[in-house]
Amino acid sequence: MELGKARLSLMVVVTAAVGYFVASQTMEHTNWTRLWWTCLGTFLAAVGASAFNQAIEAPRDARMPRTFKRPIPAGHISRTHAAFVGLIASIIGVAILCPTSNGLAALLCTVNLLLYVLVYTPMKPYTTANTLVGAIVGAIPPMLGWAAAVDRLDAGAWLLGAVLFAWQIPHFLALAWMYRADYAKGGYKMLPVVEPSGRLTCLLAMLYSLVLLPLCVMLVVTGAAGWFFLAGSMMLGLGFFALTLKLAMDKTHANARKLFLGSVLYLPLLMAILVIDARGPLDGLQKAPAGYVAPSNDGSFQDPSLGSR
Repeated sequence: MELGKARLSLMVVVTAAVGYFVASQTMEHTNWTRLWWTCLGTFLAAVGASAFNQAIEAPRDARMPRTFKRPIPAGHISRTHAAFVGLIASIIGVAILCPTSNGLAALLCTVNLLLYVLVYTPMKPYTTANTLVGAIVGAIPPMLGWAAAVDRLDAGAWLLGAVLFAWQIPHFLALAWMYRADYAKGGYKMLPVVEPSGRLTCLLAMLYSLVLLPLCVMLVVTGAAGWFFLAGSMMLGLGFFALTLKLAMDKTHANARKLFLGSVLYLPLLMAILVIDARGPLDGLQKAPAGYVAPSNDGSFQDPSLGSR
């Protein structure tokens, strides 16, 4: 579980499950069996990607106080063993998704694995653009969950992915500011390392936190969410922006930590509001009740799943 970064992998599963729930809100019944297999496959793939990541980065992890106790640098497991665990977990994860969910979900999972292991991880010692690639990796799981539910990527899926992408920038920049000395020792090209003044770091954190506001509005405009989500997301978003502004005004470790913890709180609250809005008691204020069939122009009733009657 340490090798697979279990807590991070579980967060990946949660975002995938949210995508599944939101996509399936128009369906009369949620396919809980498919959701279970989607979550299991996604979790194993995330564990596999993290194992590969640690196998590749073990020499650099050994130089960083924050990571030198990880299983490989601590000597509990070899890099070869870790890579083998990563390979097996990744293969099983994708293999589960293909027959139990659908090919699109399995494809998104495979693309995400390759991006994380072959692009994001090798980029980290060379360019600060690795943060953007890492944000793409984090944006794909809710899209994967959406695809698993309905076998397509609607506008809501792309917007949900964009929300995850934008959230990750201030989330990670806060962490990178807190541990900039560690990242420098490890030889990683993170923005706070190459730009020690912190001005650009704080500016980007502020801009991406503001981007979250119109993205949440667009989720409502496209019908993926309703007014309850709109109100909640605006309050959360303004609070999140206030934390980035506070860091920009006073670039202390304490303010960076507040922003990081605020981002950790922001995401699950936002996801919870979205799921409640889509499937909770307020659902009836926005959508027709389950089983309702609207009359067509000629007076007959048309149910997409049953035909005319």
